[in-house]
Amino acid sequence: MKKTVIRRIVYAAALVCLCVLALAVRRANGAAPSFFNTYFPDTAWTMAVYCGLGLLVDRSPLFNLIASLLISYAVEISQLFHPAFLEALRATRIGGLILGYGFLWSDLLCYTVGALLCYGVHSLLLRRVDRTQ
Repeated sequence: MKKTVIRRIVYAAALVCLCVLALAVRRANGAAPSFFNTYFPDTAWTMAVYCGLGLLVDRSPLFNLIASLLISYAVEISQLFHPAFLEALRATRIGGLILGYGFLWSDLLCYTVGALLCYGVHSLLLRRVDRTQ
C-alpha cells in the first residue's frame, strides 16, 4: 500500500479517536481529573485540526504545525466577535463545537501544546519510517 494512503488512514483514525475522546470528556465532566476535564478538549481540538490537515493535504509536519496553530488561533480570536451570522452558527451543536463561545487565553496555550504534540509524534514517526526504508 502506498505511504500516502497509509498516512491518511492513520490521520483519519487519529481524528476519529480524538473527536470521540474529547466529546466523551466534555459529556462526562467530572469523571476525569479536573485539569484533564478543563484542558484536554481544547488540546484535542487543535490535534484534530492537525490530523484533518494531514488527511486533506500531504505536507510536512512543519506545515501542519503552523497551519493548525493559525486555524486554531483564528477560531479563538473569532470568539471576541459576535456578529449575527457567527452567533447563528454557534447556536447549532456542531457550530458551537467548532467555533466555541468565549475567548480564553488558556485555550491558546492548549492549542499550542496540542499542535506541538502532534508535530513531535509526526516527526518521530516519519524518522522511523525513513530509517526502515
